[in-house]
Amino acid sequence: MEAVPRMPMIWLDLKEAGEFAFNGAVKKSAVTVPRDFEGCSTLRKYFGQLHYLQSRIPMGAEQEAAVPVAWTEIFSGKTVTHEDIKYEQACILYNLGALHSMLGAMDKRVSEECAAGAFTYLRDHFPHSYSVDMSHQILNLNINLMLGQAQECLLEKSMLDNRKSFLVARISAQVVDYYKEACRALENSETASLLGKIQKDWKKLVQMKIYYFAAVAHLHMGKQAEEQQKFGERVIYFQSALDKLNEAIKLAKGQPETVQEALRFTMDVIGGKYNSAKKDNDFIYHETVPALDTLQAVKGAPLVKALPVNPTDPAVTGPDIFAKLVPMAAHEASSLYSEEKAKLLRDVMAKIEAKNEVLDQFMDSMQLDPDTVDNLDMYSHIPPVLMEKCAALSVRPDTVKNLVQSMQALSGVFTDVEASLKEIRDLLEEDEAQERKLQELLGKSLPGPRASPPALAEVSKECSKYLEVHEKASFTNTELHKAMNLHISNLRLLSGPLEQVRAALPAPALSEDDRQVLQNLKRVLAKVQEMREQRAALEQQLRDMIQKDDITTSLVTADRSEMKKLFEEQLKKYDQIKVYLEQNLAAQENVLKALTDANVKYAAVRKALAEVEHKWNTTVQTLVASYEAYEDLMKKSQEGKDFYTDLEGKAAKLLEKARAACRAADAARQQLLEK
Repeated sequence: MEAVPRMPMIWLDLKEAGEFAFNGAVKKSAVTVPRDFEGCSTLRKYFGQLHYLQSRIPMGAEQEAAVPVAWTEIFSGKTVTHEDIKYEQACILYNLGALHSMLGAMDKRVSEECAAGAFTYLRDHFPHSYSVDMSHQILNLNINLMLGQAQECLLEKSMLDNRKSFLVARISAQVVDYYKEACRALENSETASLLGKIQKDWKKLVQMKIYYFAAVAHLHMGKQAEEQQKFGERVIYFQSALDKLNEAIKLAKGQPETVQEALRFTMDVIGGKYNSAKKDNDFIYHETVPALDTLQAVKGAPLVKALPVNPTDPAVTGPDIFAKLVPMAAHEASSLYSEEKAKLLRDVMAKIEAKNEVLDQFMDSMQLDPDTVDNLDMYSHIPPVLMEKCAALSVRPDTVKNLVQSMQALSGVFTDVEASLKEIRDLLEEDEAQERKLQELLGKSLPGPRASPPALAEVSKECSKYLEVHEKASFTNTELHKAMNLHISNLRLLSGPLEQVRAALPAPALSEDDRQVLQNLKRVLAKVQEMREQRAALEQQLRDMIQKDDITTSLVTADRSEMKKLFEEQLKKYDQIKVYLEQNLAAQENVLKALTDANVKYAAVRKALAEVEHKWNTTVQTLVASYEAYEDLMKKSQEGKDFYTDLEGKAAKLLEKARAACRAADAARQQLLEK
C-alpha cells in the first residue's frame, strides 16, 4: 500500500481584510501574505503583536480607543465590521489556520497540526459571534478535518516506513474517527446552511474517506492476523476491507481521477489479498472464519495533536514593540491566566465529549425518535392526501354511478356479441349435422363427399376469426371487471361520510398497560433531551464566563509573588458551574439505564405499532390508487364498449349471412333428396 496514489485533501479559503485604522505598511504585510511558510510566520508575528497591543491599549469592544475592523465573511462574501481589535486577531488566526491547511494539502503533505491548533485556539479564546465562518460549529468542523488530514499524512508516512501492521491499522482507524466527527458536523443542519454548496462536496469526500480508511485499517488487521497465522481471522478482515472499499467506490462517483486511481490501486491490493487468503484457507488451513463482530474492534491511535498557539512566544512573534507602554509582567501574567482558563476548559470539554460520544452511540443503537415514538396522533384524523380525494369526489357525486353504468353497458354489448357468435356457431353445427345425415341416407349413390357451399365456408371462416378476437378481448374484459369491482367499493367509501373513511383506516388497539409503557418511554426520552440541553447550556455558560473573564486590571497592581494565589482565587468562580456539569454527566448512566429498561418493555408495543402503521399506509395508498384509477377505468370501459359495439355489428351481419347460407344449403339438400 506504500505506493498507493494520494487522496486529495480539503483546504480552506483565506478571509479578505477590509478597513482597519492601523499603520498602512503593517496592515499590508499582514493581509497580503505569500502562500508559503513565510506567510505563516508573518501572520504569527502580526497576531502576537496585536496581542501585545490589545493588552495595553483599550481597543476592545466598547473601549475608548476602539476602531472599526472589517473583514470579508468566507461563505456569504459580505463585509463584517466590529469595533474590536480582538476581531482583527480572530481573523488573522483564522487565516493562519487556513494557510496551513492550504500548504498541508499540497503534494509534499506537510503536517496540518498547526492548522488544527490555530482553529482550536480561535474556538477556545475568542467570541463565536464575530462572523458565521468563525462560529463554534464551523471551527469544530475545521479542527476535525485538519486533525483527520494530519493523521492521514502520518498514515502515509507509516506505510512508507513499513511500520507494524497493527500500528498502521490503529492510525488508519483514528483517521476514520476524526472524519466521522467532521461528517457529524457536516450533517448538522445549521452547519450545512452556513457552508452552502461546498457542504455537499466536502461531505461526499469525507464519507468516501471514512469507508476508504476503514478498509485500510481492516486490510492491516488482516495482515497482522496473517503474521500471527490466524488464517480464519485473516479472511474475515480482508473480506470486511473489501466490503468497505466497495462502499467507498460507490461514494466516489464524481470524485477526481486521483481518487479513482487510489481506489483502483487499493482494490487490486485488497482483492488480491482476499482471494489468496480465502483460497489458502479453503484448500490448506481449513480454519473457521469468525464473524467480524466477534473480533475486537480496532481502536484508533491519535498520534497527531493540535499544537497550541502561544501569542507571547518571542521566538514566534519577535520582540514586543509595545513593551514600554504597559508592564510586561502584567501581560505575561494575563497570558498565564488565560492558559489556566484554557486548561480548565479543555479538561471539562474532554469529559463532556466523552459522555456525548457514549450518548450518541447509545441513541443511534436504540433508533428512537422522541417525536415519532408512537405516532398515535396520525390515527386520529384522515391524512391530507385522502381528504383531498374525498373533497374531489364530494363535488362529483355521480362518479360511482357513472362507473357502474359504464360497466353495465359494456357487459350488455359483450353479452350481445357472445349471443350472436353462439347462434352462428349453432347454425354451422346444425348444418354439419344435416350434411352428415344426408351422407348416411344416400350412401354410395353419391360420387364422393360433398364440398361445403362457398357462402357457408366464408361464414365459418369469419366466425372463427370473430371468436378468436372475442376470446382475446374476453380476458381483458374480465380483468377490467375485476379492477372495477375492486375500485368501486373503495370509491364508494371515499364518496361516503368521512367517519366511515376514518373507521376504515386501521388503528392500534393499545391496552392501558401499553399506554403506560409508551408514556414511560416518552418521559425518559424527554429526560434525555433535557439532559442534553442542560449540558449544552452549561457548556456555553462556561465558555461565556471564560471569554469575559479578564483580570488584566487586577494583574497590573498585583504582587508578582502572589500571582499563583490570585489565579486560584479567580478560578474559584468556575467551581459552581463545574459542579453542575459533573452532576449532569454523572446522571447520564442512570438515565441511560432507565431508557434501556423502558425500551425493553416497549419492544412488543413497538412491533404492534409498526404493523398497524404498515397496514394504515397500505390502506391509504390503496384508496388513493382507486381514486387515481377512476379516469383510466372509464377510458378503458368506453374503449371496450366501442370495441364490442363494432364487433356486435359485424357479428349481427354475419348472423344474417349465416342464416341465409344455411337456408340455401337446406334447399340444396332437399332438391338432392327429391331427385
